[in-house]
Amino acid sequence: MRPRPVSRHIKAFEVNPSMSRVIVETATYDPVKLPVQIHMILDSLGGRDIIRSGSRVLLKPNLLAPAPPERAILTHPLVVRAVARYALACGATVQISDSPAMGSIERVLKSSGIQDAISDLPVTVRAFSANRSIEVGEPFQRIEIAEDALDADVVINLPKLKTHGQMLLTLGVKNLFGCIVGYRKPEWHLRTGVDRERFAQLLVHIYRAVRPAITLLDGILAMEGEGPGTGGTPRALNVILASTDAIAVDHTVCQMLGLPSERLLTNRFAAQMGLADGLIEVQGDLPQVQDFCFPEMTPLVFGPRIFHGWMRKHLIQRPATASATCKLCGECWKYCPAKAISHDRHRVAFDYDRCIRCYCCLEICPHGALHAEEPRFGKIFRRVVDRLTATPRSATAACSMGPHSSPR
Repeated sequence: MRPRPVSRHIKAFEVNPSMSRVIVETATYDPVKLPVQIHMILDSLGGRDIIRSGSRVLLKPNLLAPAPPERAILTHPLVVRAVARYALACGATVQISDSPAMGSIERVLKSSGIQDAISDLPVTVRAFSANRSIEVGEPFQRIEIAEDALDADVVINLPKLKTHGQMLLTLGVKNLFGCIVGYRKPEWHLRTGVDRERFAQLLVHIYRAVRPAITLLDGILAMEGEGPGTGGTPRALNVILASTDAIAVDHTVCQMLGLPSERLLTNRFAAQMGLADGLIEVQGDLPQVQDFCFPEMTPLVFGPRIFHGWMRKHLIQRPATASATCKLCGECWKYCPAKAISHDRHRVAFDYDRCIRCYCCLEICPHGALHAEEPRFGKIFRRVVDRLTATPRSATAACSMGPHSSPR
């Protein structure tokens, strides 16, 4: 896939309307300045034309699990509040929804500070519940997506810039996986299994179905390392990116982090599906982030299907626990789509024959007690591949945590 050309530092009056435009703004969580900046960004994107008086606006932040703002796991409360106020000022009715992987949405809102941030606003907050089956074509045929997301007049996508152990990064397109109602998420993880490309296809199909009108990405306090949950490390990037095209946002983030855009699989499949054609114009100064720490990625299964089970067990990273940190809270074994986690009074145990390597357990562990470890054969295989291909330690291998991804 050829990367989408990006033109930097385009002034507002130079914007070509035939191109996808991404606005980049340097920002901090200043409670006075940030709302003004966000309102100006939304105005520049045509927000007052997109959000009509009386329209139903759905805000879709990242509400993965209960966590305070300083952990950089969730969309920051000041961002959610600023966008909600903007939509209300346009005369819209506003709903804030997601499908948390762990805990009730009320618990997530309280721990994140969002509940306090929006307490004085006339907005509706609820978790996605009812869904509707829609036709999406090959290879999935039909996908059940939250009715609230499909019925809204305007969807505003509010992702958090984070690393992701399965998909490398979670940005604009990946954030919309939250439009799959909670109990359906494990089913899709089970159906796509260890195949990251198939899961990326699913994410792009969901994006095409929901098609958010605006995507505003919170990268002020981002996450690097072993994200997207408690295993990740907060990192201040002090940036907001916004566009009417979520895929353009994702491409631009890749450029900012020094990552070839095709390495983010959703970018690749969006291009194949005709959703990422043309140039991207960047309005603002796009920072060049040095030494961003990506999660460690191991090769996918390949070759004859008869060997895939062995490869999954012996080559691909697998979840493991730090016994001293584990509280035996039960969140991991309750959520595991493959039912591959068991426990006794003292520890959890993994059935690696059943484990599909979706890393949901790492994502939702509230104590950071789980991590991904590479099997012994996997380490040997990776070293051999690196020697044969002379793989440089580049954008996807930029930190001491050993982020690595074998070439495709």
